Amino acid sequence: MTEQQGTPDQLPAEKGQGGAGATYKLAVFEFENFRGTKVELSGECKDVLEKMQRVGSVIVESGPWVGFERPGFAGEQFVLEKGEYPRWSAWTNCQSTYNLTSFRPLKVDSADHKLCLFENAAFEGRKMEIVDDDVPSLWAYGFQDRVASAKAISGAWVGYMYPGYRGSQYVFEHGDFKHWNDWGATAPQIQSVRQPSA
Repeated sequence: MTEQQGTPDQLPAEKGQGGAGATYKLAVFEFENFRGTKVELSGECKDVLEKMQRVGSVIVESGPWVGFERPGFAGEQFVLEKGEYPRWSAWTNCQSTYNLTSFRPLKVDSADHKLCLFENAAFEGRKMEIVDDDVPSLWAYGFQDRVASAKAISGAWVGYMYPGYRGSQYVFEHGDFKHWNDWGATAPQIQSVRQPSA
């Protein structure tokens, strides 16, 4: 028996998303393997569960995007780059969180990328400056795992709780993050960072 797939709901883009001329398109499906109700997004969506029962799979046609565990862009964050995510294990390596309920485009404001990480809150203590390179292990570059504040000078970055881009994900878009709570963390721990693919 096959699933009936109706006309997808289209939610419009918000003004000011992404960089100049950026386009974003994401399709969310109710069941795994791209089956069931389909909702297409081209801008922010605070609660996709208003249109469907759950999120089982995702296709990113253009992006990148950030998916959130809870409505209103809250909870665990998951960076979704161009490609197919047939089930929850494709967008997370966390075994305890598999829900996606809100989405927004990830704003990449520049072709250049620069991120400054600080050991203590309020930009105090040891500092590590990262320019245009992904860092699979802060330890390998002589920096400990304690990151309590950050400045995203340009570009967009994704920080991970563990080395090798594993564990909880934290998005750093242009701006200052004086405390780890500002990026949604419960502890000052980041061990790897990378630039999302556009």
